[in-house]
Amino acid sequence: MAIFGSKVQITNNDIVHIEEKVTSAYFSDGSSTLLGANVVSSSHTGQSANETYFFGIANSSTPTVQEFNVAYGNLNGYGALVATDTVSETKAIYKQYESILLPPNEVTGGLFISRNKSTSAIPASPAVGSGPDTEIYVLSARRTNMLDRLNKKSWTIVLSGSSAVEATTPALHLTDDSVDDTPTPSPAGDRYNVVSGSAGVISGSGASHKTYGFFYPKLGLVVLSGNELSASIPGANSGSNAVTVFNSGSQRGFGTTTAVDADYKNGLRFINTLKILGTKLTFRDEEDQLSAQYFCRIGAGHMNFSNNATFVSGSNNEIRQKSMWENPTSYITQLQLYNAAGDIVAVANLSTPIKKSKTSEATIKVKLTY
Repeated sequence: MAIFGSKVQITNNDIVHIEEKVTSAYFSDGSSTLLGANVVSSSHTGQSANETYFFGIANSSTPTVQEFNVAYGNLNGYGALVATDTVSETKAIYKQYESILLPPNEVTGGLFISRNKSTSAIPASPAVGSGPDTEIYVLSARRTNMLDRLNKKSWTIVLSGSSAVEATTPALHLTDDSVDDTPTPSPAGDRYNVVSGSAGVISGSGASHKTYGFFYPKLGLVVLSGNELSASIPGANSGSNAVTVFNSGSQRGFGTTTAVDADYKNGLRFINTLKILGTKLTFRDEEDQLSAQYFCRIGAGHMNFSNNATFVSGSNNEIRQKSMWENPTSYITQLQLYNAAGDIVAVANLSTPIKKSKTSEATIKVKLTY
């Protein structure tokens, strides 16, 4: 039953503005997890031109939709074809992320991941004895999936090898340490350490934490130390001069070559370690939502009549039901919000009609999210 023409003035005191962070499933199919069994490389579906720089990670049900990209970078340019007077693709990738992630005065020094400078003490038994990490794997999120940023302390990467060398090695579970540590400021926004654990729950404690990489939620980047990954999952044929093949059982590990005579497609090594039973990527996105809550306060003398034709009768338009002559009753089913010019800016339909009479008042909260 529609309400007859009564308007209620809303003042600034009736409006509350709220900013909140909302998370949702990251992947295009509406889920939070991409199982390793369903992982394919979208680069093998018509995007091979980019293979020298990155490989796409997709769901086998939608193989042309890149959920993530993974790139391999090497400070020395190893694992790529190095022509005379040129910079190899792997070195270009390393330098690109070096310039994005580090302050200007640190750009030429390399990425110190294994020997993490942001911790009070160098983690126990780092894979790199001195200097920066020379190898990196960069997992980059799809912008339309991540919205404003990737959600911290909710993600997990599970990687595994498959050869006899790895048979007794448990899968490597990675997450961020935001639950325990404050972020490190960087030119790319807040930075968290990537450590062993799942969904923000860290395995081990204190100085025993290895730093496997850095997590930049604002940019949707997980930058992993190839040196640490290789120490945990070297794989079969570690260091062999063989071009990596997608889903090759003998190339599920991070033991890369130092050769510079061909494109060894080392980025595929990351994807191959996702192709074992039990491996997965779990992520959620995060969005800043602004909302305005309007408290529509309906007093006792307002909205007690209806413009429904059956509400009145006769030439004098008397209320049909004599029992309501002294106390007219109606049911509120919809509210319309108007701006100062009299234009409708929002319509709110109530899930359950609200009974209204002269002996009752009502407050209805309308929330608009931007």
